[in-house]
Amino acid sequence: MSPRPPGGRSLVGTTVRLDPSLDTDAAGLFAALDHDEVWSVGYAGGPAARPVDPAGWSSRLLAARDEQRAMFTVRLVADGRVVGTSSLGDVDLVNERTHLGWTAYEPSVWSSAVNPECKLLLLSHAFDECGFGRVKIQTDLINVRSQAAIAKLGATREGVLRRHTRRADGTFRDTVVFAVTVDDWPHVRAGLEARLVKG
Repeated sequence: MSPRPPGGRSLVGTTVRLDPSLDTDAAGLFAALDHDEVWSVGYAGGPAARPVDPAGWSSRLLAARDEQRAMFTVRLVADGRVVGTSSLGDVDLVNERTHLGWTAYEPSVWSSAVNPECKLLLLSHAFDECGFGRVKIQTDLINVRSQAAIAKLGATREGVLRRHTRRADGTFRDTVVFAVTVDDWPHVRAGLEARLVKG
């Protein structure tokens, strides 16, 4: 199948639902992610990039649209509470690749079913529905927790891009790159499904 752009609909699991992000999500995203732990290890440019109010998230929502990135707001199925965000962007239909990133969660849901189910929903969307052959996942070298979480998904660590991206404070980050290919996907999917069954 020819690949197509991601997004355009909600992705619903047992624990979380990922809804295409709307301007009205800014306040919920601010409340969920306004925690030192989220920003201290380089998320979205690090502490200097941390929004000071919901308007800062409004700017991020606008940027996602400008970049033609499929940004999702992560909500708990049980009560609809916003607990994070993730995106599929940097879409290259010719080369059948995309980037799963821009991901952050409220600390209260770390080490829960939220991240594995989000990744299962997004990777299923990318591979099974959109027809991609490669999904990149990357993080700041200083974010050891994120690297461990990505590796636990079954993604392959491909290397480190040195002095790769400027942080909001002007320093440069080294970026650790992982990827899942369409050949890896059956094994990765099985692993994620098994994790969710175990709870």
